[in-house]
Amino acid sequence: MKRLLLPVILGFLVFGFWISPDFQEIAAGVAIFLFGMLMLEDGFKLFSGGFLERLLERATGSTLKSLSFGVLTTTIMQSSSLVSVITISFLSAGLISLAAGVGIIFGANIGTTTGAWLVAGFGLKVKISAYALPMLAVAIVLVFQRSKYLRGIGFVLAGLGFLFLGIHYMKEGFEAFKDQFDLTRFAMTGLAGLVVYTLVGAAATVVMQSSHATLVLIITALAAGQISYENALALAIGANIGTTITAILGAMTANYQGRRLALAHLIFNVITAGVALVLISPIRDAVDGVSAFVGIAEDDYALKLAVFHTIFNTMGVAIMLPVMKRLLAFLERTIKEDTPDISQPIYISESIEGFPAAIELALFKEVGHLHDNAIEVIAHGLNLHRHELYEAEDIEAYVASAKRPFEMDIDEAYETRIKVLYSAIVEFITRVSSGRMPEETVNRIHKLREAAERMVGAVKEVKHMRSNATLYTSSDQGTVTEAYNTLRTELARIMVEYHKMAETEPGDRSSLWLEEERKRVKRDKRATSDLVETLIRSGGLSAHAGTSFSNDAGYAYRAMKDMLEAARVYFAEVEGPMKEVERLLAMDEDELEDDAPDSMAQELS
Repeated sequence: MKRLLLPVILGFLVFGFWISPDFQEIAAGVAIFLFGMLMLEDGFKLFSGGFLERLLERATGSTLKSLSFGVLTTTIMQSSSLVSVITISFLSAGLISLAAGVGIIFGANIGTTTGAWLVAGFGLKVKISAYALPMLAVAIVLVFQRSKYLRGIGFVLAGLGFLFLGIHYMKEGFEAFKDQFDLTRFAMTGLAGLVVYTLVGAAATVVMQSSHATLVLIITALAAGQISYENALALAIGANIGTTITAILGAMTANYQGRRLALAHLIFNVITAGVALVLISPIRDAVDGVSAFVGIAEDDYALKLAVFHTIFNTMGVAIMLPVMKRLLAFLERTIKEDTPDISQPIYISESIEGFPAAIELALFKEVGHLHDNAIEVIAHGLNLHRHELYEAEDIEAYVASAKRPFEMDIDEAYETRIKVLYSAIVEFITRVSSGRMPEETVNRIHKLREAAERMVGAVKEVKHMRSNATLYTSSDQGTVTEAYNTLRTELARIMVEYHKMAETEPGDRSSLWLEEERKRVKRDKRATSDLVETLIRSGGLSAHAGTSFSNDAGYAYRAMKDMLEAARVYFAEVEGPMKEVERLLAMDEDELEDDAPDSMAQELS
């Protein structure tokens, strides 16, 4: 379809350029307008990663708030498509609920009507090109500043400047074009006109991916007398249907929540358009009544089109709000929640790229997903069941009783459950880090990568010790079994504490156990070598078993260190007031030495 569409559009443009120089001005006006829309989007994206996300989280606590947020942001950004894509991204990342997302989409449809008012009430009555030039001059200075917010303001100003220029050239082009061609010859009345021009409006919006651009084109053509008022109404209805294409395209790379929102957008716009087509005559009468009431001239069809656009979008929201719960239920029934493939990414996707807060949250969840997989593989590699371990009152006793080997190929589990997911995380981080993001977000993303890398390292270490751990703990073989069970117990204790942290609300977390475990691991590691030699001399361990245990203890301690470091990095910035713990963790290792007796020696003595 895309391959066919491009040559058709290019052929149409070449034909238009050939038949009329004035058509070139109209086409250039549309191109400049769309370029301005792109610059506006780039500008507003620079404000994400901070204010926009905080505002979104606070403004979506109820349907009314979500609706108002949609109206406000679309009015400011002048792009319902951008608001739709941002909403899909944030919904996919879990920043907002589906109900809030649907509310924002409803509000965006009302907000987009302000563009028609601005063009019809201001753009056609004032020489807006005079405002565009100083805007562009100021914008170019701001765009080259280091501050992302100043650059964002620069892009927004440049976008507005190009929007004004685009409107100017479209207006001038249609004024000149009407002297050569009278497009009203193609006007159609009645039902046929409604259907045909609705389809034309939808098609034009699909091509330009901006209902705002289509509306501006309609209004300027209407003001120049190139299309009839009746056909302009149908084109506006079609533009509302066509604008859903951007949300649909954005949802193609989103998760099931994003797809639900795109379907809600489509349902809303199609139902609203259908009702508007059926009630076109009563709505026209209402437009005439409102226009007369507010003082709009009877022949000012551009402003009357803005009134019509506002009425039928507001009517659509009024129709859909009472059945919103049923709509949400329908969406959930129609698009089922994905059954996650735990070996594949669940949260990160292309749909969230470009929005730092969504990227950070999705990546945080994905690293948590990797950690969950890794801890399961580690537990099974040590022949432990996680759920039994988490419920055990005495961890040491549970580990000692867990003698039955777990049937698993740990190498295959690593390849399918860990390596694939870790590779996807690294690839995603590499891709998003190349874009423009706040420095603090980039730093946090790289910390999350470190947390993922550490946990992957822990799995690799446990892989090395699994064979001997299974051999010496599947039956009671005396001292060597006790030694391996001690290693398993230490690893199990870290897994339990990690699970507790993950299940606790961020503000209530305490990482004091991290420090205690670090000190314990350090003491045990230093004492193990001497202990093994002592046991070999006393006959408690054979030379073969002692050597195996010494090697495996090294793997175990490295795994413990990696798990502790992964937990510290992963939870570091979401725990709240942990200044004392952070101070302790930053201390030099020599400061952490104490004279406490070695736990390994105690347990084996």
